[in-house]
Amino acid sequence: MPFFSRRNTFLKRRRSSRKGREISPDEILLDSHNIPDFDTDQFEGRLESPISRTALYGITVIMSLILLVFLFQAGKMQIVHGDEYSARSEKNLLRPVPLFAGRGVISDRNGVPLIWNAPSESDISHRAYATTTGLGHILGYVQYPSKDKNGFYYQSDFEGVSGIEKYLNTELQGTNGSRLIEVDARGQIVSENTVRAPDQGKNELLSIDSRVQSALFHNIADIAERVGFGGGAGVIMDVTNGEIIALTSYPEYSSQVMSDRDDTAKIKALLTDKRQPFLNRATDGLYTPGSIVKPYVALGALNEHIIDPSTVLVTTGSISIPNPYDDTKSTLFRDWKNQGSINMRQAIAASSDVYFYTVGGGYKDQKGLGILGIDKYLRLFGFGSADTDSPLMSKAGTIPTPDWKKKTFNEDWYLGDTYHTAIGQYGFQVTLVQIVRGVAAIANGGMLMKPTVIKGDTPRVDSTVDIPQKYFQVVREGMRMSVQGGTSKALDVPYIAIGGKSGTAELGVAKDKVNSWITGFFPYDHPKYAFVVMLESGSVHNLIGAAAAMRQQLDWMNVNTPEYFK
Repeated sequence: MPFFSRRNTFLKRRRSSRKGREISPDEILLDSHNIPDFDTDQFEGRLESPISRTALYGITVIMSLILLVFLFQAGKMQIVHGDEYSARSEKNLLRPVPLFAGRGVISDRNGVPLIWNAPSESDISHRAYATTTGLGHILGYVQYPSKDKNGFYYQSDFEGVSGIEKYLNTELQGTNGSRLIEVDARGQIVSENTVRAPDQGKNELLSIDSRVQSALFHNIADIAERVGFGGGAGVIMDVTNGEIIALTSYPEYSSQVMSDRDDTAKIKALLTDKRQPFLNRATDGLYTPGSIVKPYVALGALNEHIIDPSTVLVTTGSISIPNPYDDTKSTLFRDWKNQGSINMRQAIAASSDVYFYTVGGGYKDQKGLGILGIDKYLRLFGFGSADTDSPLMSKAGTIPTPDWKKKTFNEDWYLGDTYHTAIGQYGFQVTLVQIVRGVAAIANGGMLMKPTVIKGDTPRVDSTVDIPQKYFQVVREGMRMSVQGGTSKALDVPYIAIGGKSGTAELGVAKDKVNSWITGFFPYDHPKYAFVVMLESGSVHNLIGAAAAMRQQLDWMNVNTPEYFK
């Protein structure tokens, strides 16, 4: 075979054998190793191989699977859950937003605003409180609606935390409205539309006279700070309808500070104050009453015919009781002063302990009312029980009895316990509202009124104490004598006739601290108002106390609010 024929045949076979495969670079550049050095860092002299078909097939399969997954999910979202996601989308586009109702305005009995809604740039009108002192506990404060981190309200109502804001929360808060806002993908408001307008909360008129209340707070604070009492409180009530004219507690907190909650330093100072400014001493404080309970013991003794009001008892400054377990020993019960020979009116005026030891527990030939009788008559005047329907009477207090002593100390009851209970000592505890309610019943002849802080509230007589009016008159006369020349003489003012009863309750084992009390009513001839003032935990050596605070209050009212004395 000619040379060229053989050569052509060889080339054809070689091309045929290479058909379908890639040409390797070294088949083209067999002598590439003879090429001069290249700077490979600059990609000189590098040769790239094409991607293999296997890799291309693999990539194609993977991309196809991913595409199938996306198609499956898209179908699931559009077909299976299309309606659900459409509804969600609408909700994301149209957002409901509450339109907050304006909270009701609170005014005192004369129409003076005490709480109102201040203008705000936010969705919520902020509460503004009168800066008048002495109103903190009666007004209380609120907690505002709260947002989550995304700006949505999870609490859409105001919440009254204390005072009248809490007591009348339902009436004050009104009904919120709502509006729908349309937002774009960036959260910007596109349009908005009111769906339901809010209903304003109800305005309320309190029975409180803010002038009288502020003055009472100031006078209590003045004596407490000057003399060294730990705190104090006072209440003035209309004996004919139960309306509270003043109810204040010292020290107090600021309703504005507690509602705003932006002054953390002031809030911390209030929370850590050992004087307990959040305790409403007028409604929730429980205190040993001392001698201010003697008029109720007197009424019980008169009604049970234990003693005639004109009967004279000879007191010598103390009585001695033999020890029932040892005839050679006795227990001495002292009076704060030797009162001599006295009848009931005089005993009330002079606050004789020995007289009330005797008519309360009995002594020698004189029969006593007894602890069960004392408990019975004190309960008739509202002591020892609570009223869960009234925030003013949520605390029951304690009247010591044999059952109480057994449960509390697992001890038997002794005659000396009756003596101490008869003069408001031992385990006796009362609230100021109980005291003012009780003395109001003495003033009005036995009607135990339900106290209220709402002006024009329907008067409610919780019960009537069934004791003859002549006995009420005996006690009232004794209280008038107390002011004219007895232990309540600080209230003997020329511009109004007062009936009063003072009390000093010894505290603790050492008895070096006392609660100072004054209670009573005015005008004496036609009682209209009852009052009580208490100064808490002062030195036993104090000569100035609750009576001085009430005297300052009466002097102030005579000049600034004389209408209460007419």
